[in-house]
Amino acid sequence: MSRRTPLARRRTLLATLGTAAALALVPLGASGAFASDGGPQGGTDHGSPGAVFVQLNGTAGNTIAAYARHADGTLTAAGRYATGGLGGTQVGAPLDALASQGSLVLDDRHDVLLAVNAGSDSVTAFGVHGAALSAPRTVPSGGQFPTSIAVHGDLVYVLDAGGDGAVSGFRLVHGGLVPIPGSTRSLGLGGTNPPAFLASPAQIGFGADGHVLVVTTKSHGELLAFPLDAQGVPAASPVTTPSAGAVPFSFVVDRHDRLQVTEAGTGRTSTYTVATDGALSLVGSSAPDGGAALCWNVLAGRTLLGANAGSATLSSWSVPRSGPAVLTAPVATTTNAGPIDLAASHDGRFVYVQESVAGSVGAYAVSAGGSLTRIQTVSGLPAFTTTGMEGIAAR
Repeated sequence: MSRRTPLARRRTLLATLGTAAALALVPLGASGAFASDGGPQGGTDHGSPGAVFVQLNGTAGNTIAAYARHADGTLTAAGRYATGGLGGTQVGAPLDALASQGSLVLDDRHDVLLAVNAGSDSVTAFGVHGAALSAPRTVPSGGQFPTSIAVHGDLVYVLDAGGDGAVSGFRLVHGGLVPIPGSTRSLGLGGTNPPAFLASPAQIGFGADGHVLVVTTKSHGELLAFPLDAQGVPAASPVTTPSAGAVPFSFVVDRHDRLQVTEAGTGRTSTYTVATDGALSLVGSSAPDGGAALCWNVLAGRTLLGANAGSATLSSWSVPRSGPAVLTAPVATTTNAGPIDLAASHDGRFVYVQESVAGSVGAYAVSAGGSLTRIQTVSGLPAFTTTGMEGIAAR
């Protein structure tokens, strides 16, 4: 009989399944004490210029853990807040319960935090006051198993990953979400509910000008783009662009208004321009970073960072005005086990990484040249077993 630890068995599973299976590296939602290692426990001598929020995605009750962010980038626990909904887990997810990017989104313009409740098909809006949250305002997501949220101005779109997949629109009105009539569009993916992690769509987001919605589809190998009319309602069907590489997962809009898309199957970042009619044009792709399961990315100032969930590393790229992203450090740093979602402070000086297997959040200082220095480990978070936390946002 095998006497290997659960962590050893998970590592063996990842090695066996390879890069594609490692896509699902995610943290877990549960209760438990929060502790900080390597950082101050108080905070009165640091000020409180920002906050970090972590979604626990508990299947018996979804919860947001809040942290005050100090001037040196370290965090102090500041409370937990129930969303009024339930977390969920995709079928076969090895370490990433929601298998998505953008499940927790902070809208600085309106001081609103938006969270998906995948297990109860709803979305919650909180008012944000420093590191404190107001009472939750929860509404149906418009479909099954919501996993990702996009915000542009007062326009909000939710990606539902269950079944055929769908996008549904809302307006932010006085801190709450109001559905846009006639805005729901099916993605026609032919999935299940809950969805299988590799077959589900990964992220929804806006192009730079807010006129186009984009969805990545993982194993379907496509980028789906919906042009929006003046009322924010999507076209009847999307413009479909084949991905430059296998398993397109997450994306961000860079400072040159282009999409930077991770490919979990290739370890590359591919760069696209977005036209107002929904046409996506490939600029080019970076060199592969050599990691396993490049699934999540974030911009920290001028540096693009990606998390390799299967190899417990972060990679970095520079983003030139023309041409694709340029790989600058295949291993910018080594993290605790299971790095997934990432969030950067508003000034780009700090990056926070959910570490699903370790049950922690790693805090890093980002230099002007893009190098990373770990400054704190926030421990005591639930480590992934059969489900896990997912979603992190910072300001």
